[in-house]
Amino acid sequence: MTLSDGTYRIGPPDARLLIRTSRTGLGRRAGHDLTLEATRWSGDVAMVADAPERSSVSVTVETDSLDVREGTGGLKPLTEGDRADIKRTLEGKGQLHTAEHPTITFRSTRITGTPQSFEITGDLTIKGRTHPVTVHGSADPDGTLRGSASFTQSTWGIKPYTAFLGALKLADEVRVEFICPGVAGR
Repeated sequence: MTLSDGTYRIGPPDARLLIRTSRTGLGRRAGHDLTLEATRWSGDVAMVADAPERSSVSVTVETDSLDVREGTGGLKPLTEGDRADIKRTLEGKGQLHTAEHPTITFRSTRITGTPQSFEITGDLTIKGRTHPVTVHGSADPDGTLRGSASFTQSTWGIKPYTAFLGALKLADEVRVEFICPGVAGR
């Protein structure tokens, strides 16, 4: 597989951006591990395959576009009402505060590795706070780019959700994953 030099626009419906949460606390059995998907986002990739340090990536996500795709575990399946409640909580002041902070951005500052196995370090801005994050990625033989990064929500001023007087809470660390089919073959 050969990655072609060039500039690429990525985003839905071809590419996916997922956020995975997990639960902790004594009441964790009652809650769900969530998979959220950003439904409105876009990215620009400038690729220089034989000189990755000259490549760049930028991504912008609309904060009110996060939808609950899956809830695993828990005592009962997620209902549509549960999904709506989760979305309202995400958009609130303690979480993403979407009314005041309509976007999340990532801008690469350094790219290393090979097209088959790479690291993208960059600045992630959430709720007006910017901190470095490193994304670990790879290209599949079919040209699909995929990768992930984990980060601690509280670093960006996001208070992990709690219920039952703190007995059930979301873990502070979340994992973001991307899947971009066919980018390497363009």
